[in-house]
Amino acid sequence: MSAATGRMPRLLALVPYLLARPGVRIEDAARDFGVTARQLRRDLELLWMCGLPGYGPGDLIDLSFEGDTVTVTFDAGMNRPLRLTGGEATALLVALRAVAETPGVVDTEAVHRAIAKIEAAAGQAQPSGVVVGLAVREGERTAATRRVVQNALRAGRALRIRYYTASRDQITERTVDPMRLLIVQAVGYLEAWCRRAEGVRLFRLDRIDEVEVLGEPAAPPPAARPTDISDGVFRARPGQAEAELVLEPDARWVAEYYPCQELDELDGGRLRVRMRYGDESWMVRLVMGLGGDARVENPPGLAEAVRSRAAAALERARHLPVTLGQ
Repeated sequence: MSAATGRMPRLLALVPYLLARPGVRIEDAARDFGVTARQLRRDLELLWMCGLPGYGPGDLIDLSFEGDTVTVTFDAGMNRPLRLTGGEATALLVALRAVAETPGVVDTEAVHRAIAKIEAAAGQAQPSGVVVGLAVREGERTAATRRVVQNALRAGRALRIRYYTASRDQITERTVDPMRLLIVQAVGYLEAWCRRAEGVRLFRLDRIDEVEVLGEPAAPPPAARPTDISDGVFRARPGQAEAELVLEPDARWVAEYYPCQELDELDGGRLRVRMRYGDESWMVRLVMGLGGDARVENPPGLAEAVRSRAAAALERARHLPVTLGQ
């Protein structure tokens, strides 16, 4: 391991370590981390320049030295060792594999070492809500899609895609002119000029069912501009409805697959989330499809719509013919 790749995990663990041992001697801390006291002092000097956005007084990590001891007086939120949930580990692995296959990455060996370590750590944990089989199949398909898109970008070719739009529960075929590949919050996107919509659109790679490189060149119009994703991919629209859902452990994948704001971790591995939606019928179908693994807390109108749809389905089921197996 190089000095740089060895230093990062040490810096991430150093603040929680010092918080648990106020006034620890620098030599003792250095011995626990397997480095020299001189190296540890350099690490502490670097921590002084780390902190929260703003990077002014009150934002940066603050340390107090007395003799040969050190104490953290402001931790800037780094008050516990880095831990990943199963979903976070899966998302991070997807992003790292995308980086490893991206041309121009300086140290692909370091990326592969990180992937191996996360896979080893994730293999020892059994987090709730991670559907391993589904994640593997989707990962393979998405990786294949990404390779086709990368080839089209390198060759400057247009693409024909078959795309699933979750908000409308609709599959469409489109011809697009690729502009760039993005990874936003561990999700891969193709940004392209969509000839059907006559505008720049972001297409999630895991929702592209089919992709074909065309013989014609990609030609986004001069007016096509990259999407501003500084505030994320999805932005609230005026008057857009929001739902608060409680997800059982087996439905936590919803918070990873759809844009959600996680509100609370509940007992038993359940999760409360807030989710924006533009079409109530689509949200009703989503909740119904989750069976008893999702419950609508708000708005009351959506909860009533789900109850009505469920009652209608049960009424229809009562009149279905009963067949006995041979």
